[in-house]
Amino acid sequence: ANVCHQTQGESSWPRADAFSELLPASYKMLIPKKNRREVYKYLFKEGVLQAEKDFNLEQHPEVEVPNLHVIKLMQSFKSKELVTERFAWRHYYWFLTDKGIEYLREYLNLPADVVPATLKKSARPAGEGRRPPMGGDRPPRGPPREGGGYREGYRSG
Repeated sequence: ANVCHQTQGESSWPRADAFSELLPASYKMLIPKKNRREVYKYLFKEGVLQAEKDFNLEQHPEVEVPNLHVIKLMQSFKSKELVTERFAWRHYYWFLTDKGIEYLREYLNLPADVVPATLKKSARPAGEGRRPPMGGDRPPRGPPREGGGYREGYRSG
């Protein structure tokens, strides 16, 4: 006895706003092109992007756009597999994939020789920052323990 009563001028089709209620929030977000370009430029330049999970934060710390815009753009990128996402301690971390690099290169009209900072080689000399091999000129750590090894002594007792 579910009868649809229709008055004059009404359609039996659902209203357009009824469909928009079914869409996820990320589909409803309209982001200005200027903000979109700023986020894309930063992401391409660095290769990574992070954002605190705070949808009310007025401005993202690194990009001059609202934090919500950054999060929603990256959600879209994640669904298209242009970035990979990690989440830890109320922070999102996004990393560009090869597919994402190509997409942004095309969107931003960049030449093929321009790459994100994560793909650039380090400029420091090869020997700097490396630990010396063990056993070189380093003195021994202390007297040898009874029983030969450092674990055998407490396991036998």
